[in-house]
Amino acid sequence: MADDSVILEKKGAALWITINRPQKRNAMNGDVIAGIANGYRMAHEEASVRVIVLTGAGEKAFCAGADLANAGAAFSMDFSKPNGDLADLMRLSQNATKPAIARVNGVCMAGGMGLLCMTDMAVAADNVIFGLPEVKVGVFPMQVLALLQSIAPRRLVNEWCITGEPFDAQTALGAGLLNHVVPAAELDSKVDWLISRITDKSPTAIRRGKYAMRAIAAMSFDESIAYTESQIAILSMTEDAKEGLKAFGEKRKPVWPGK
Repeated sequence: MADDSVILEKKGAALWITINRPQKRNAMNGDVIAGIANGYRMAHEEASVRVIVLTGAGEKAFCAGADLANAGAAFSMDFSKPNGDLADLMRLSQNATKPAIARVNGVCMAGGMGLLCMTDMAVAADNVIFGLPEVKVGVFPMQVLALLQSIAPRRLVNEWCITGEPFDAQTALGAGLLNHVVPAAELDSKVDWLISRITDKSPTAIRRGKYAMRAIAAMSFDESIAYTESQIAILSMTEDAKEGLKAFGEKRKPVWPGK
């Protein structure tokens, strides 16, 4: 399943979404955004898909941001539409109920940082360089901020956005942008390891859990505790919860119905 810009490939229980523009450092254009969105939708339509992996083709870039070869197109807007395509992709990712992993194989800049922040977990090669260089071309990482502000410390976000200067993988790890940093040669094995730690767990618990995490993000404590109180009661009635408790009592691995 492929087009010129994005490759969608099912590997076991994972759907891999690969930006396929290595000659352009996997820069985003309209086709890339549409292809990633299509991958997210496909993953949710296929019950056998348990996790999404988002990455870039080649070894040099995860995503270098918007394709600036035609700067007018990169920052143009159809003002008759209330929403932009990248903003809609971010909305789609945040409402997703299947987990996503960023496999950061190379440079991750500007809009690429937005793609990184869309995912639930991230593994990066130790030679990757990150950054938000938009101020160098007279703009600002506006849409990236919508996700970044809830992940990284405010002081670091301020520095990255205002100076536009790059930073390394260890800094990204310390800031909470990444879960793991490994040598480039170990990147795929670490991603596979993380996938395996997801796919042996209850798909129903993860699906409903991600839904709840999204719902309570903007709630006060009193609102969120009341909401989650009702959610755990509902979750306990699912077939996965019944199987999990039964398997625990019988000292065996659960066989998840996914219901």
